Amino acid sequence: MEQPYMYAYPPGQGPSAPPPPPQGGGMAGVIVDPRYCAPYPVDLAIVRKMMKLTDGNFVITDVNGNMLFKVKEPVFGLHDKRVLLDGSGSPVLTLREKMVSLHDRWQVFRGGSTEQRDLLYTVKRSSMLQLKTKLDVFLSHNKEEKRCDFRVKGSWLERSCVVYAGESDAIVAQMHRKHTVQSVFLGKDNFSVTVYPNVDYAFIASLVVILDDVNREDQAAS
Repeated sequence: MEQPYMYAYPPGQGPSAPPPPPQGGGMAGVIVDPRYCAPYPVDLAIVRKMMKLTDGNFVITDVNGNMLFKVKEPVFGLHDKRVLLDGSGSPVLTLREKMVSLHDRWQVFRGGSTEQRDLLYTVKRSSMLQLKTKLDVFLSHNKEEKRCDFRVKGSWLERSCVVYAGESDAIVAQMHRKHTVQSVFLGKDNFSVTVYPNVDYAFIASLVVILDDVNREDQAAS
């Protein structure tokens, strides 16, 4: 099966140069590791064959083709788990879905761990019935989960999702669909994710993987 590829571009050289970020647009800071934060916008361009993916694999490279991340195939069971690996194969994040959760709840842990002490953040649907994608993200110190630390809103089918800081309008990342004659001819789905300055792009990459899984679950249920 041909895997989708995600390319990281320097600012202004991606498939769609982003507008200047709004005030407060770099509020995310370090969530996974400082090495994944850049002082400039980074475009992640995703190219995928128009076919249903059953393993959810992603390969993430920079503009020169150097691998940044890849996603290990899920292990099915009580928990649906994916591991985000770096280019050397070392685990960066472990994404675990609670299959019995009412809101498609994902827990994201540091490295290859699933221990609660290594929990970095939790992602869940804001509500059960949704016409458009709405996810809430809670950092590990936010125990009560009364107010989200980040939120994802938009249409996955239209590839127009936006990641906001908390309940504000400050954008930290946004997804754009890219249409080209070549992509239509080759049957490819092209879209890019613009990560704003000083925002952890490993964190954003994990949200893209979770979004893809949520979308596939919705398609399977329809």
